[in-house]
Amino acid sequence: MRSVPVLSRGKDFIFGQSTREIVAFLGLQEKSGPELSPPELYARLDKFMTAAIGLLPLMPEEKLHVHVPGRPRSYRALAFHLFRVVAAFLDAQQGTTLVQAAFREEPAADAGMADVAAYGAGVQTRFRDWWAHGDTEAARLLPTYYGDQSLHELLERTTWHSGQHVRQWMMLLEREGVAHDRPLGEADFARLPMPANVWDG
Repeated sequence: MRSVPVLSRGKDFIFGQSTREIVAFLGLQEKSGPELSPPELYARLDKFMTAAIGLLPLMPEEKLHVHVPGRPRSYRALAFHLFRVVAAFLDAQQGTTLVQAAFREEPAADAGMADVAAYGAGVQTRFRDWWAHGDTEAARLLPTYYGDQSLHELLERTTWHSGQHVRQWMMLLEREGVAHDRPLGEADFARLPMPANVWDG
């Protein structure tokens, strides 16, 4: 075991990344797996990225070095990460194993939010091109550090992961006194396995 979350019982363990695998490991008689269809997940994630591209430049540049609540991650790094999550999914669907290091990549130390938003727009274009022309078979297995996952499950994980960070960005703007139109609401996060809290703890 090299990372958390991990679920163990005796000498057996699994990575706690897949709800389906957790349910099977515990022997629970619970429904598991994505509630939203791949087209619904595509639409949600595309909306999340559109919202982020509009919201990122609202953050004052002098605030980008500030750390988010509870962890050593700067606002700048969080903004980049919410798109890097999607890029890593796109790499996985092309056969590149999704590894945790992909989520730890950082933007340039002097990157402004216009730069990160431009990067995000490129990721969104790539995402839309994949959906329009690529292999979107829901049951296709993609390689990840916690085992092969169906495209459907990894797309769900990517959607809520990126969406959670956009949700956090809206709160950070409000924390810094920046008004915005709150382009995402509760309905946009419905039927996704989102954390209850915007921030851990």
